[in-house]
Amino acid sequence: MAVTAEDTSDLGMPVYDVEDGEHESKELVLQKYFLIEWKFVKSLLNNIVSNGRVSDPSSVHTIRFIMDKYQEQGQLLEPYLESIVCPLMFIIRSKTIEPGVASDEILEVIKPICIIIYSLVTVCGYKAVIKFFPHQVSDLELAVSLLEKCHNMNSLTSLRQESTGEMEAKCVILLWLSILVLVPFDISTIDTSIANNSNLDDLELAPLVLRIIGFSKDYLSNAGPMRTIAGLLLSRLLTRPDMPKALFSFVEWTHGVLSSFSDDVLIHFRLLGAVEALASIFKAGDRKLLLDVIPMIWNDVSVLIKSSAAARSPLLRKYLVKLIQRIGLACLPHRSPSWRYVGRTSSLGETISLPASRKTDQCSHDLNIDSSNSEQSSYCMQDEDMDVPDIVEEMIEMLLSGLRDTDTVVRWSAAKGIGRVTSHLTSALSEEVLSSVLELFSPSEGDGSWHGGCLALAELARRGLLLPIGLPKVVPVVVKALHYDIRRGPHSVGSHVRDAAAYVCWAFGRAYYHTDMRNILERLAPHLLTVACYDREVNCRRAAAAAFQENVGRQGNYPHGIDIVNTADYFSLSSRANSYLHVAVCIAQYEGYLYQFVDELLNNKICHWDKGLRELAAEALSALVKYDPEYFASSVVEKLIPCTLSSDLCMRHGATLAAGELVLALHQCDCVLSSDKQQLVAGVVPAIEKARLYRGKGGEIMRSAVSRFIECISISHLSLTGKIKRTLLDTLNENLRHPNSQIQYAAINAFKHFVRAYLVAADTGGTGDIASKYLQMLTDPNVAIRRGSALALGVLPYDLLANRWRDVLLKLCSSCAIEDNPEDRDVEARVNAVKGLISVCEMLTQAGEDSNIQSRDMSTFLLLKNEVMMSLFKALDDYSVDNRGDVGSWVRDAALDGLERCTYILCKRDSTGSTRRSDEVEPAQELPNSVVVKNNQMDSLFDANLASILIGGICKQAVEKMDKLREAAAKVLQRILYNKMVYIPYIPYREKLEELVPNDAGLQWGVPAFSYPRFVELLQFDCYSRPVLSGLVASTGGLQDSLRKASISALLEFLQAVGTEDLNAKRSREFMLSNDILWIFQQYKRCDRVIVPTLKTIEILFSKKIFLNMEAHTPTFCAGVLASLTIELKGSKDFSKLYAGIAILGYIASLLDPINSRTFSHLLTFLGHRYPKIRKTSAEQVYLVLLQNGNLVSEESMEKALEIVSETCWEGDIEVAKQQRLELFNLAGLETGLLHKTNDVSNKGGRKKTPADENASYSSLVGSTGF
Repeated sequence: MAVTAEDTSDLGMPVYDVEDGEHESKELVLQKYFLIEWKFVKSLLNNIVSNGRVSDPSSVHTIRFIMDKYQEQGQLLEPYLESIVCPLMFIIRSKTIEPGVASDEILEVIKPICIIIYSLVTVCGYKAVIKFFPHQVSDLELAVSLLEKCHNMNSLTSLRQESTGEMEAKCVILLWLSILVLVPFDISTIDTSIANNSNLDDLELAPLVLRIIGFSKDYLSNAGPMRTIAGLLLSRLLTRPDMPKALFSFVEWTHGVLSSFSDDVLIHFRLLGAVEALASIFKAGDRKLLLDVIPMIWNDVSVLIKSSAAARSPLLRKYLVKLIQRIGLACLPHRSPSWRYVGRTSSLGETISLPASRKTDQCSHDLNIDSSNSEQSSYCMQDEDMDVPDIVEEMIEMLLSGLRDTDTVVRWSAAKGIGRVTSHLTSALSEEVLSSVLELFSPSEGDGSWHGGCLALAELARRGLLLPIGLPKVVPVVVKALHYDIRRGPHSVGSHVRDAAAYVCWAFGRAYYHTDMRNILERLAPHLLTVACYDREVNCRRAAAAAFQENVGRQGNYPHGIDIVNTADYFSLSSRANSYLHVAVCIAQYEGYLYQFVDELLNNKICHWDKGLRELAAEALSALVKYDPEYFASSVVEKLIPCTLSSDLCMRHGATLAAGELVLALHQCDCVLSSDKQQLVAGVVPAIEKARLYRGKGGEIMRSAVSRFIECISISHLSLTGKIKRTLLDTLNENLRHPNSQIQYAAINAFKHFVRAYLVAADTGGTGDIASKYLQMLTDPNVAIRRGSALALGVLPYDLLANRWRDVLLKLCSSCAIEDNPEDRDVEARVNAVKGLISVCEMLTQAGEDSNIQSRDMSTFLLLKNEVMMSLFKALDDYSVDNRGDVGSWVRDAALDGLERCTYILCKRDSTGSTRRSDEVEPAQELPNSVVVKNNQMDSLFDANLASILIGGICKQAVEKMDKLREAAAKVLQRILYNKMVYIPYIPYREKLEELVPNDAGLQWGVPAFSYPRFVELLQFDCYSRPVLSGLVASTGGLQDSLRKASISALLEFLQAVGTEDLNAKRSREFMLSNDILWIFQQYKRCDRVIVPTLKTIEILFSKKIFLNMEAHTPTFCAGVLASLTIELKGSKDFSKLYAGIAILGYIASLLDPINSRTFSHLLTFLGHRYPKIRKTSAEQVYLVLLQNGNLVSEESMEKALEIVSETCWEGDIEVAKQQRLELFNLAGLETGLLHKTNDVSNKGGRKKTPADENASYSSLVGSTGF
């Protein structure tokens, strides 16, 4: 579709009168891919332009927000700048010249507009924006007067999002002035104030100029962006041909600033502004004009750069270095050196598409050009005789010192200065500069010097100042910099040096002909790719890959260059693991890289300070074995084995890992080690133990590495002697009893393969009783031994379990339960017992399928059903808590996985051992509740009762308070319902479950608002309601606010039967829920973990009028709750429990029922509680109950009862509170038997502590609540 002129004018784009389709396609691209929000922005701008001001402040912030998105791609906005800036600047100009408008009104109009313009400046840069500022001569005085109005404004906030435009207005007007002062007329002829002042001396400056300079000097002391823009304005103003007097005056002012530095913050900012302004002046000024002021400025600069102020401020040093190089350029004649190397720029497409004949011609042509350049350069070097001022030598020394600075910005500025100054020197002097730069790469220099030297080399190469004849001296230094990595304590430095070295290589590719770079690239390419694949830092990997890509694209047909560039791209190198294990392996197939990569891994990476990198390097080394197995089997193994005993922890750890991975990789490549090499490898672990390298620092790291080494040689079936086998087994046993879980898991992985390779297959004597050994260790007092032995039993093969499989299962089942002795309890041991139990079950049943002993096979499954499943169900009730939180959740998570796997085992056995058809099973799916069908028990291992308990236990975990566990439980249930390999029968209400838990892997079960409404529906089924409710109350009465809201909302929607009009359904749900709550009180008596949230849940439901309208069942339910409260609240110190219980008593006492009297009597007893807060809370509930239920106290006594409750200070003396409580008992006509009984109990407890000490009660309270 063609774009018409009318369309483009509507978009605010320039309209061109063209007939070809090229411009039309360009316009479409601009509309589609540049500023995609242009139509919206244009509508906002049209509204501003039509009104002549910003009527809606939010539109300004909207436009700024849109522009900020293009911060890194400012060039996308440049086609629209004219359409945006011109109308906005027109508003500013017209509003300023409009007569009779007050200054405040002008500022209110221009400030929001300047916010929009300045946002464009921050995105696109000031050079792109000021091109569209108005620049009539008459605007100069206009802009100065406008700046004068803005000068005294102060920003109300320092937050950019809340800015009202004061700072932006000053910046925009200063930028406007920076282009207006370039008018090609004498400013004195423009200044209208001169016409009114005939006494102006010729030597005096025009008042307009003085005003601009005065404002600019003020802004030079500013900490914001106005300082930089003021320096730009001064540089353009003072370097005008008619401003020499103003320049000298300003230099004298800067002399006073530079020579009077102090620690004052304002003076420091003024110092920064003065130096920055001088640097801008020397950049824009004429050399002849600046030579006269150089001596004064140089003296000040040479003193300032050595001062303490410069030492403290990196920004000041940066500006000083910039000023020094500009002064040096002013001291040298402006000329292009004839000796400079002139390269050419070629694109990747040109290099590839160039025909072979043209490449040959071009090569000869390049050689001719190069020889002519060389002849011309030598001729000029003979004739050149330039006297360099001494001041320039001092400046070069300072720039070289700047390359050693501690801050990158200073080094970067110094490197640019070296390049600029060198471009004005003779060839001989440039060689001296290069030699001085190369001295920075001395081993005695720090990382900052190496970084600065790399930046300087890159600048010299980019500018053609590093001749090809000097490359042989430079390349070895660059190669060292590519691998620069200096260890400092627990870390290393050098990533910035390697990054800069890659930048040097990138600059080489852009600067030189391919004929000059052919040999250089062959030397650099392996090192660049080594860094690209194996560097620790992602920015270094990407920088090296970019440098290699630049060289391949510009230097011609490099072998396999395009393939390597496609492999090692920006995104593939983002992952360190992918770079090591895939990109490097792919590149290593090409000639010239394999052995370079191996050397890098052996010399630098397996001994790296980063433990994770050493492990990755060991894997990466093994991944390269397939390209030359013989080389690895001979040379590499010989290098690694001695390193396993190195005194350096990092080296011996990495070498041990690498040796193991190498042996495994050689085995996978069917490469057999020679007998002497096998002996060397087999002796690694005994040698490490003999050297006692497990002790002291790094012992734990070495244990993990040795375990992995044993695992690798076990998988490889390395030939071992009997003595070494026993040594390795002892080593694994030691690691299994280590308290570090990572060491234990590493040992288990090794033990699993070691047993199969050397104990079962070899039939070694003395190993038959290994199962008994680990069974005894299950009851060891050392918890670490119990953890390791449980895992070890789980990986034993069937041959070692066959004799004692029943004892193993029963012992592991008992180990899954919480220990009776609190001192012996260890949650990690129970988790490992659950995991080991499941592994043993799978091992026995899988081996039993191949066994002919059917009786043993069947007895195994019966034990699995009767003991293992029951132990796992008990593990689902493990709610142990320690200082780490709910650590029992680890056991429950493992139990969920175990129940799923055991269920598959039983059902798979049923399906293979029976000819039952699937249609015979379906009637059991509609069981109304969890009943035990005796016939099914005789015929099936997995029966309806087991299915009901299983699904109920899983659903309970699916409604509890931990997101991770809820998600795990829901996914387990999902897999059970939809398992395609094994059908799980007898699941009650399966159709409803499948409706609530659909077969969709992308469902977010961890989100409370999604999961609770689904699982709450299971409360309507008897077989699921109690386990689901016992888990749900932990969420509805929990502490987490978001979880409580989501669960309560789901429960209320269920109880209110949302979506149905059946009143009986609502009452039936309330009735079932009330019975289940009473069951929870009985089942979890005195278990605060369940009782406290249950009480909070009842309190919430009572507040929503739930359970209060169940007719005849309400008194029964309330009586049950009251009976449980009497037990639960007796002697309780839990405040949350007491608060919830008292609130529930208040609700029950408000009912019109005979139970009210007992409830009210119980509530009154809390008025004499030992905790003042509880007495006060109870009094509040008593007051509310008396107001709501007038039957508890007679009408004539009601007023007095209310007066007692409201006027008594219940937080005061407890004896007074007890007297008032007794009077309330009398007014209500209640018996005081319960009261006397309560007093007796409290008196018995009071003999142990002094009852008069109120502080003792509070300290007890604080201690019990955990604060």
